[in-house]
Amino acid sequence: MADRVTVIGWDGSPLTAAARSALGAATLVAGAAHHLALPEVPPAAERVRLGSVDLAARRIAGHRGTAVVFADGDPGFFGVVRTLRAPEFGLEVEVVPAVSSVAAAFARAGMPWDDAQVVVAHRRTLRRAVNVCRAHTKVAVLTSPGAGPAELGLLMEGVHRTFVICEELGTEREQVTMLTSDKAADHSWRDPNVVIVIGGPVTAGEGGGWISGREPAAGPRGWALPAEAYDGPLGEGETDLLRAAQLARLGPRVGDLVWDIGCGGGAFAVEAARAGAAVIAVDRDLIACGRTDAAARRFGVQLQIIRGRAPHVLENLPEPDVVRVGGGGAAVVSAVADRRPQGIVAHAMTRDEAELVGRDLTEHGYRVECALIQSVELDTRAWTETERSVAFLLSGVLPDRTM
Repeated sequence: MADRVTVIGWDGSPLTAAARSALGAATLVAGAAHHLALPEVPPAAERVRLGSVDLAARRIAGHRGTAVVFADGDPGFFGVVRTLRAPEFGLEVEVVPAVSSVAAAFARAGMPWDDAQVVVAHRRTLRRAVNVCRAHTKVAVLTSPGAGPAELGLLMEGVHRTFVICEELGTEREQVTMLTSDKAADHSWRDPNVVIVIGGPVTAGEGGGWISGREPAAGPRGWALPAEAYDGPLGEGETDLLRAAQLARLGPRVGDLVWDIGCGGGAFAVEAARAGAAVIAVDRDLIACGRTDAAARRFGVQLQIIRGRAPHVLENLPEPDVVRVGGGGAAVVSAVADRRPQGIVAHAMTRDEAELVGRDLTEHGYRVECALIQSVELDTRAWTETERSVAFLLSGVLPDRTM
């Protein structure tokens, strides 16, 4: 086992005294090519190109001597420190930090970043990173080969964002480019890079915030808010108790893409967005689309609103994680199930309709639950009934996928 492992963050600045001291005593140095080319690296030290951190950690664990590992930016922020400290390697790690690439990118852009989301995009996480960019007004994306600015731009088709792309920060080849997201795929970008994604109104904020990242849902407390919160009557499929049950079944969260088909007044779409999910709201009615847009503005959430008739309008939409079908019946449910989201909720006003929808979900391989939900509103001054609502709630979950 290595006698000592020091992880040195590198941001292009001259090495600190602590970093030079650790490097001078090193018998093994791991890092990228530009790290290993630094003049301070001892000529007699074994040099390891840092590709797979797991493989490098095993090599370091078997080394008898003093090891140094270089990493760009702050190695404790989505960096190599997490891997090196894994119990399987048994390494004692000291860290000499540097300015993180995210902090450096926002500094180059001259913007605060305490209100930004930070995500890592690999090939396997790219879609979820894109969903965060859809849902939030300020996001920093730590990219990787095959999941860079071009891929982000392609997957955000139909959503307007501004990209600030920072290439090779801290090196002589550093470059910062600002363009719209639809232009990102027209260029080749050098690794490593960080992409700042901006959409919607972004201001410094009077007095600043109190928590980093996205502030918890603004506006009134609670979920399944009453119709009054949306400045108008809601449809039969948008009652607060039915909406609460739909939200509970789907559990929209950060990184998800939610379809709300037949969005009506926008109540479900807004509340899914308040949970941090990206939402595409679809309705054939122009007035419904306008009401949904107004509700999104009122609650300060980002929605993509598409006017069109389902199921045809769904063909070119990006893959959803969960879907609420608020209109269109069994035909739309069937088209949604063909896309294999993790979860689907729908409602029906009659038992025959509920059986038809449930049978279709079952045939598509979904595990189906159905509940008859009845709500009765009372005037508490006289305890008399003011409104009654009855609907069948259907939910389908793919048993081979985790919700």
